[in-house]
Amino acid sequence: MDLIEHETESVLSREEAAERLRALADQLARHNKLTFERDGRRYTVDVPDRVRLTLEVEVGAANEIEVEIGWPVGEAEGGS
Repeated sequence: MDLIEHETESVLSREEAAERLRALADQLARHNKLTFERDGRRYTVDVPDRVRLTLEVEVGAANEIEVEIGWPVGEAEGGS
């Protein structure tokens, strides 16, 4: 399968950003997958039961909170 990357950047209120994070968390918790649209096509990413969660907080000249969820290739297809 070819690599598909989907990245969005928006300027939102803090509350709107929190709502987007809640929607993502809900997809993971309830449906075990993430869906998104790109170029008019809908994509679904199956997420395994166990994932690696990285949380990075940077405070200084530029402030940033970065959340990354990952797992080895093939893990979602093979189970937990």
